[in-house]
Amino acid sequence: MQAWQVHENGEPGEVMRLEEVATPTPGDGQVLLKVRAANINFPDVLMARGHYQVRPPLPFTPGVEICGETEDGRRVLANPALPYGGFAEYAVADAAGLLPAPESLDDAEAAALHIGYQTGWFGLHRRAHLEAGETLLVHAAAGGVGSAAVQLGKAAGATVIGVVGGAEKAAVARELGCDVVIDRRAEDVIGAVKAATGGRGADVIYDPVGGEAYTQSTKVVAFEGRIVVIGFASGSIPSPGLNHALVKNYSILGLHWGLYNTKNPKLVQHCHEQLTELAARGAIKPLVSERVPLSEAAAAVQRVGDGVTTGRVAVVPSLGASSENGAAA
Repeated sequence: MQAWQVHENGEPGEVMRLEEVATPTPGDGQVLLKVRAANINFPDVLMARGHYQVRPPLPFTPGVEICGETEDGRRVLANPALPYGGFAEYAVADAAGLLPAPESLDDAEAAALHIGYQTGWFGLHRRAHLEAGETLLVHAAAGGVGSAAVQLGKAAGATVIGVVGGAEKAAVARELGCDVVIDRRAEDVIGAVKAATGGRGADVIYDPVGGEAYTQSTKVVAFEGRIVVIGFASGSIPSPGLNHALVKNYSILGLHWGLYNTKNPKLVQHCHEQLTELAARGAIKPLVSERVPLSEAAAAVQRVGDGVTTGRVAVVPSLGASSENGAAA
C-alpha cells in the first residue's frame, strides 16, 4: 500500500514522504481499516515537527482521525494506532474505540466530526457548562477546531462571537453562524468584544490559540466567566496570572480530550451519540474546505501548519486513486 512516512522531524512539507510500505497487521484487540477519508489536525503538524506530547517512533505515518471501512463493510470513525496513521490506504485502530459513522455525513465530513467536535462538546458542555443565552467567544473561529465550537455554541443557544485573522476567514465565520465577527488584523479585539457585549464580556471563551489570544481573553471574560484552554496553535504557551483570575472571579479550564478515552470512555460514546443526533437534524455539519488525494497530503498538512486553511482539510485516498495512487494493496 501507499503511506506517508516521517523519518525525521521537521516541517511536514519537507519531511513527509509518500512510500510503498507493507500493509500493517493488526495486533490483539485491533482491526485493519481501509481509509475512506483522513482529516488533518494540528497535532499531525506538531508530530511531524516533533513538538507533540505524543512522539511515535520513527518512521511513522501521521493522521490521527479517519473515517474507515471494516473488513465487513461498516463505516466507522477511528483514531488510528500510531505508527500506522491515517495518511495511507490502510490503517490500524483499536476495535474498542470504533464509533459508527453518522449516516447524515459523507466520509470527509464524518472524519471531521470526531476529534474537533468531541473537543468542542467536552469543552463547552462538560467543562464550561455553557448555557442558552450566554455569550461564547471563539478564537480562530474559521479553523477546524474553532468552526466546530461555533456550531456547537449556536446549537446550544449561545450568542457567538468569532475572532478570525483576515477578511476571507471573517466571511467563513459569518457563514458558520457567528453573531459577531471580529477580524483581529483590522480591529481591536478587546474593544470590539466589549462593544458587542455592552462592556460585560464573554461568559465562555474557547481558546485553541494561546499567546496573545489568551491575554485578550483575560481582558474580556465576564464575571464568573470561563476560559477553556484547548491548545496553543500560536506556538506560545501563556503563563496565567492567578491573581487576575481571583480579582475578576473567572475560571481557567484545561481540556485534553484524549484523556477521556482512558479515564472515562463511556463519556466519549455518549458525546458521539449527541453529535450524531445534532448532525442528523442539521444543527452541526463539519466545514470541509478541501478534499485532496493521498498524493497531496504533505502539502495539505503544511497548509494547516501555516494557518492558511479554513474549516477542515480531508485526505481522500480514492480521489485520483487509479491514476496517482495505484491499486490498493
